[in-house]
Amino acid sequence: MIKPDWWIREQAEKGMIEPFSDRQVRTENNAGIISYGLSSFGYDLKAAPEWRIFVNAFNTIVDPKNFDSKSLVEFDGDECIIPPNSFVLTRSVEYMRIPEDVMVVALGKSSYARCGIVANVTPLEPGWEGHVTLELSNTTPLPAKVYANEGIVQLLFFQGDKPEVTYADRAGKYQGQTGVTLPRL
Repeated sequence: MIKPDWWIREQAEKGMIEPFSDRQVRTENNAGIISYGLSSFGYDLKAAPEWRIFVNAFNTIVDPKNFDSKSLVEFDGDECIIPPNSFVLTRSVEYMRIPEDVMVVALGKSSYARCGIVANVTPLEPGWEGHVTLELSNTTPLPAKVYANEGIVQLLFFQGDKPEVTYADRAGKYQGQTGVTLPRL
């Protein structure tokens, strides 16, 4: 069953989302922003100002078994330009601690989706914790801008029975990740 705002607020008080915004924030400093925080049936994460932009300067091959960080340019800033038909990694501002009976799915925000920016975030498994690494694709033939410290993806929380083995129990390779985390074996 998908969980409503009151359940998310209860779990956040137990440390599930830090920092936690108990309402949907749409403006800051009298300026419109891409919303973040608690919504009716989800929570909108903010992007951190840490970006890893894919480039082809060294003719590297993207290989999840042998990832070459030379295929990325590190950039810190409040805005990031994703080159046409390219890809960027960032992380959530929020640190997540997923309860043992909950699975979380992330979907892209409509403001970005309508500009051709696709968010691909793997599910957050029961018992997982860390900053969420966010994968953003620019599917357009034009440069695309994304913003730090504003909404980037919406999380949906599904509660079920606790699995026999959680992500924490099996010491998953991305457990406790901080910062933008690259592929690991």
